Amino acid sequence: MDQGALLLELGAVVLVLGILARVAGRVGISPIPLYLLAGLALGEGGLVPVVTSEEFIEVGAELGVIFLLLMLGLEYSAGELVRGVRVVARAGIVDLVLNFTPGVVAGLVLGWGPVAAIFLGGVTYISSTGVIAKLLADLGWTGNRETPVILSILVFEDLAMALLLPLLAALALGGSALSALLTIGVAVVAMTLAVAFAYTHGDRLGEFIFHRSDEVSLLSVFGLTLVVAGLAEGVSISAAVGAFLVGISLSGEAATRAHALLSPLRDLFAAVFFVFFGLSTDPGDIPGVLLTAVALGLVTGLTKLIGGRYAARRAGVGRGQRRAGLALIARGEFSIIIAGLGAGIAGAEVFIMAVGGPIASKLGDPGRRRDRSHTPAGEPLIPFET
Repeated sequence: MDQGALLLELGAVVLVLGILARVAGRVGISPIPLYLLAGLALGEGGLVPVVTSEEFIEVGAELGVIFLLLMLGLEYSAGELVRGVRVVARAGIVDLVLNFTPGVVAGLVLGWGPVAAIFLGGVTYISSTGVIAKLLADLGWTGNRETPVILSILVFEDLAMALLLPLLAALALGGSALSALLTIGVAVVAMTLAVAFAYTHGDRLGEFIFHRSDEVSLLSVFGLTLVVAGLAEGVSISAAVGAFLVGISLSGEAATRAHALLSPLRDLFAAVFFVFFGLSTDPGDIPGVLLTAVALGLVTGLTKLIGGRYAARRAGVGRGQRRAGLALIARGEFSIIIAGLGAGIAGAEVFIMAVGGPIASKLGDPGRRRDRSHTPAGEPLIPFET
């Protein structure tokens, strides 16, 4: 391999990503759709296909998934997970039924097998935590009454995703129904033990892992995450779920420091991950499924809107019901992870929803009104820390 060509090509790719992130910031949207488009342009059949750095980008993409899930786990303490899921359990189940079903039905109608249809159901179900978090900040909705409801729904979906990924991975490998159920059972036990450990010993783990030296802390938490991710892969749970479990096991000051240390690495490798997804998608395949993807996007955008309004209404939110539904439309990183395990229309669906979600939120609430009128001062809407 020509090392000079590798460095030149890889440097050019990263530089382009930096420019795209700057453009996205100026426009006020998530950079994820631009990263995906860049991957399309750089992949086979694209405008300027990469040649020497694709293997390196593939490894970076795997690290991107691990960092995304690790950082997601850091966002929640064990107590927050339990409280958030308990508060929105009914609304979370409604959200699951409303948004998983269209993908499965669409897959079956298109003549796909049950396994492929389940993959598409996963893509249409999971909202993007990363895109939505940025959207809430950009639109000034972080103080709104509906925001804790949105975050709690995302917690429910993230936990469902942590259980769904092992099942999809088992199905992708062509395993039997029994092996898939066994994998889910192992994942449930691992999740339960991790939450219990984090609840009782999270602070001690943080004290053990973290050091006054940032270098020692960074190497320790990154090494632990890779070891757990590797062990998770070894028992067919998925590296992403292993990274998520490490994240929720760190709490308090340790989680805060980990977030500060790892955020730059997360941003870098997550961008590489989105580019790699684009690289693995043939642009020539998109026109043939575009109309179907648009139709599915419209249906699942509506079901997300209905589910978000239902959850907000149950929590006593007034005008913010519509904003809750609009915010949940965006799909992104985790739908891409699922789509990467499957194939077909899923990629086009993610493209459409990653772009359409933020746009729908902006157009659907141009005045960016806030609705706090029914919440006493200083009292949170639901017992979930945001």
